[in-house]
Formats: sequence, C-alpha cells, structure tokens
Amino acid sequence: MKVDREIDLRGEVCPYTFVKSKLALEEMDIGEVLRVRIDYPMAAENVPRSMENEGQEVLEVKEVDKTEWELLLKKKK
Repeated sequence: MKVDREIDLRGEVCPYTFVKSKLALEEMDIGEVLRVRIDYPMAAENVPRSMENEGQEVLEVKEVDKTEWELLLKKKK
C-alpha cells in the first residue's frame, strides 16, 4: 500500500497522539494515506476510534512489537 505521509509520535501520549494525527491528515488530500507510529498503548485504541468518529478511514492497526504500533489512516473528508 502506498503511504503518502508518515509521522512518528513515539514518546507522545493521549490526547496529543490524536491531535497531531488529525492535524497531519488535515494537511493531506482526500484519499491519501497517513502512517502513524506510536508507542503509547492507549493511543493504539483511542486514535483509531477517534479517527473513525471524525469520519476518517482506519485501514490498519498493526502491532509492530509489544511496545510499538503502526496505524494506517486514509483521509476521507
């Protein structure tokens, strides 16, 4: 899958993980894909749920290892 932009939010906690992900998506065009790298367990649940509530598409939540996740988000609006 083609990723158009990637942000590394390791070391950040909620709600900053969501806010920074949302701001990154706002700068992108509809249909583009954002990869977000996080290492805060609650963000692996909260960011995808919040993005769906915002009308964005969550393509994947992938556990890279026990302390890191990758989220693939597609801008829908």
